[in-house]
This record gives sequence, C-alpha cells and structure tokens, in this order.
Amino acid sequence: MGSLGSLNSCNEEELLIQNVSEIYNNLSTLESLKPSKDVNSLFTQLVLTCIPPSPIDVTKLSVTDQGIRSELIRLCGQAEGLLEAHYSNLLGAFDNPLDHINTFPYYTNYVKLGRLEYTILSNYITNPNPNHIAFIGSGPMPLTSIVLASNHLKTTTFHNYDIDISANALASKLVSADPDLSKRMLFHDTDIMDVTNGLYDYEVVFLAALVGLNKADKRKVIDHLAKHMAPGSLLMLRSAHGARGFLYPIVEPSDLPGFEVLAVFHPMDEVINSVLVARKIKNEVKLY
Repeated sequence: MGSLGSLNSCNEEELLIQNVSEIYNNLSTLESLKPSKDVNSLFTQLVLTCIPPSPIDVTKLSVTDQGIRSELIRLCGQAEGLLEAHYSNLLGAFDNPLDHINTFPYYTNYVKLGRLEYTILSNYITNPNPNHIAFIGSGPMPLTSIVLASNHLKTTTFHNYDIDISANALASKLVSADPDLSKRMLFHDTDIMDVTNGLYDYEVVFLAALVGLNKADKRKVIDHLAKHMAPGSLLMLRSAHGARGFLYPIVEPSDLPGFEVLAVFHPMDEVINSVLVARKIKNEVKLY
C-alpha cells in the first residue's frame, strides 16, 4: 500500500512539473508581462496549479526544473510589479484612491494575510502598539502596510522601503489624500543594504517575498538585518511551501542565523505566502 501511495505521489509530482513547465513555456513567449488577457490567464492557471497542497520539495528538483523554477519566480516578480503599478496608476487618478482600493484583484488576499500577520505579531511582540515598523520591498501598491495601518495598527508609523523611485511615487500618491495614513506612511528610496543604524529603530521589520529572488541574495539581506536590527525586535518574512515554491522563494528556519525562529505558518487557502516570524537574538558580549 505504501509503495502504491508513493507511486501516485510520484505521478502527481511529474504531472505538476509538466503543467508548470507548459505554463512557463507559454509565459516565456509573451512580448510583455503587463496586464492583458493572455498574461492574466496564464498567471491564473499557474496559481491554480500551484495552490493545492502538494508533497513536492521544489528545492530537490532536477537542474533543468530548478532553472525553470528560478525563471518562473523572476517572471512572477516582474508581472506582480507591473500589475501593481497598473492598478496604482489607475487608483491614483481618484480624489481618494483608498476608497477604491478593493478594485485590486488580490485585495482580499492581502486583507486575509494582514489579519494572519497581525495575529502572529500579537502573540510575540512586547509592545502591542509598536511605534515604527519597516516594510522592505513595498512596491507601487504597499497593501500590507495599508491593511495593517488601516485595520490593525492604528497608531504605528510605517516606513516603506523600495529602491524603485517610481514605485514609491505611485505608492505615496495612494495615501496622500488620506489625513491619517498620509502622516503614518513614509516612503524611502533607499536600498536596505545601505541602511545600518536606522534599522535599530524598528520594532518589527517585514521582508517582502520578492526581495532576494534566490537563496544567496535573500541570505545577504537577512544577514544584513541580523547585523543591524535591535535585539528583541521581530522579523516577519514571506516564504512559500510545497508547489507554491514555483511562485516565490522559499526561506527555511536554517536561513536565519542571528534570529530565533518563533513560528512558521503555511496557509492552505488562497493566501499563497507562508509566514515566518523570528526574533533578533541579543548580541553576544565578548569577555576578554
């Protein structure tokens, strides 16, 4: 019975890889990843293929399939940025863009993810109303910051970091008409690798899934945060589990030296990202 189960599992994995490869081939032939009927259809297919629970370990794929996975993550990142910029631009034309924010296709996913991340934070944060939170890789539509600031952390100041100046300009326009969020949402056109002492001021740091598209780049950012975040502060990371690892980079607890991993959550619904929460370990005092 066990061998039959593993055979079925093997067949399922092969079928999954075949479907994902086919979608990747179709995406690769597109001239642009800007929102369009073809782009939307292919990414919807990809998400629906990868969302169901799967025993697959995408870190152990063949070299060829690993290459496809790396390219898919890159394409997903590009398409996500273009989709957010498209909608942020449209919303920016309204007098109060936030009144229409729910027109963004994945808005409800961010509301659910925000609720999950706030619940996680509530379990581990020492100050229930943190003064300053940083979000690294906030993009043209900083929905996590907007959802948390609007629904959960109503006195916290959010520092949104993105190296793309145009993304920050679009994001800033979304909140500029809101008398509350325009004061509590700050935008920094800074590479987080250039921020040192400033990181010490944040009680919580969020790291977007698409900051560091491969393990080496992700580790560089994590090591930088470990060096400069305040002892006891929290790091919230987005990761992926199972077949969802075709969409986003995977972060393992072992990728977080300098942090104590407190919890790992793998949502099973349409919220794609897993969430890791870790606490910055106090720096060791060297005695001579």
